Amino acid sequence: MKSDSIVIIPTYNEKENIEKIIRAVFSLEKYFHILVIDDGSPDGTAGIVKGLMAEEFADRLFLLERSGKLGLGTAYIMGFKWALEHDYDYVFEMDADFSHDPNDLPRLYSACADEGYDLAIGSRYVSGVNVVNWPMGRVLMSYFASKYVRFVTGFKVHDTTAGFKCYKRRVLETIELDKIRFKGYAFQIEMKFTAYKIGFKIKEVPVIFVNRREGTSKMSGGIFGEAFFGVMRLRWDGWTRKYPRKV
Repeated sequence: MKSDSIVIIPTYNEKENIEKIIRAVFSLEKYFHILVIDDGSPDGTAGIVKGLMAEEFADRLFLLERSGKLGLGTAYIMGFKWALEHDYDYVFEMDADFSHDPNDLPRLYSACADEGYDLAIGSRYVSGVNVVNWPMGRVLMSYFASKYVRFVTGFKVHDTTAGFKCYKRRVLETIELDKIRFKGYAFQIEMKFTAYKIGFKIKEVPVIFVNRREGTSKMSGGIFGEAFFGVMRLRWDGWTRKYPRKV
């Protein structure tokens, strides 16, 4: 059965979560497809997905396998191109570990499909600080990272580092995906900032972010370092770069 929406889920060692998150998305009233992009997980994550594809979800679950950990940004770029080639109108980013609640997917969809926004962001900070079970140090780092991005770039989104999003197709068609330079944490900032500079309508949808209960976090100091220095480069781009026009 055809769907207008694809949820892209990058994975690395998510055997504890991947089947649960797939079933949670597929249990929603809104009919979604899922594309898993696995970076050579040694724990067998891809094998679990293949089993579900063969036994139950051949028409709505898809898998792309990569040879190793090549970066979150490159995984999403691969997924975006795949989604465009397969004619999806709404393309979602979501984590595998239930930090993003699948029940919020229809709310992001509605912001784009019904309210006319081009990009919907599942925002932890648009209505306070809505984070559960994160260490306080990490909450503060994430919160003030978004404040830092707003201060340096003038970009008026509260949760600039959020990784729970819905794009209308035309956003991904317009952004020059091969020119997105960041691979880690800064990728999320760059995609939002680029959409903003092009002139797309953005809405922040309040969500509650819950720290993973199973599996291991993939965050590292290097990821935050890329984001910190990358924001300065984005500010320079905002002054000097010629952005594409909206399609």
